[in-house]
Amino acid sequence: MEERVVIITGANSGIGLHLATSLLEEGYRVAGFDLSGENLVGLQRVYPDRLLFCRCDVTDGAQVEAAVRAVVERWGRIDILVNNACLALFKPFEKKSLEETRREFEVNYFGYVRMIAAVLPQMKGQGGGIIHNVGSGVGITGFPGIYGYASTKGAIEALTRTLALELAPYGICVNLIHPPLTNARSASPLGVPAQAMADPAEVGRRLARKILSTKPVVTPDFKTAAYLFFARRFPDAVGRLFGRMAVKRSESR
Repeated sequence: MEERVVIITGANSGIGLHLATSLLEEGYRVAGFDLSGENLVGLQRVYPDRLLFCRCDVTDGAQVEAAVRAVVERWGRIDILVNNACLALFKPFEKKSLEETRREFEVNYFGYVRMIAAVLPQMKGQGGGIIHNVGSGVGITGFPGIYGYASTKGAIEALTRTLALELAPYGICVNLIHPPLTNARSASPLGVPAQAMADPAEVGRRLARKILSTKPVVTPDFKTAAYLFFARRFPDAVGRLFGRMAVKRSESR
């Protein structure tokens, strides 16, 4: 495990932070990319030889390239990339500017593309690797008030399936990680009851156990897998169900 190197974007909080913590506990070397690193800096004191914090804005190609170079210079390889960084702006369609939607795509879609492009030469040179792209059920079902975020996640589904075909000849697996709806700060405006959301620490721990998975879709538990089963087969019905839950929650506040 100590020789395996994992890059996680959006690693300073939420699922990304808990995933990084669990992987460090299991002996992996972890490079955490994020705009700020107050939580990662604390972890770095505990794991000075196995955690590297890189301040990195995934919307900036030069920063992405520099951060990836720093990882290779430090450890000589990149085995796994977890594209986890995201931006979700909660506004109805008519109240949201085009520039705000562009920002979401710059982080959630083009940020993934930049990261993959940056690690690809290293992975091809070493003969393989794993790229996990974090998706979301709303990219399948839709959800009121987050058309931009949902659209980026739908695009990630297509990107992932396409690159899985293109990069397989090089021994590089590209797949989707689908966490459940998680009780994190970014999800609070959705209005979904807390009891219907998962604990980010538990999600991070469970995903860490599956970090080497090469399945097309990776989920932390059976419940999430079952949700995806129904979401893919009945996207309209599932989308309406969660939309009604959000409306009821907002009306009860």
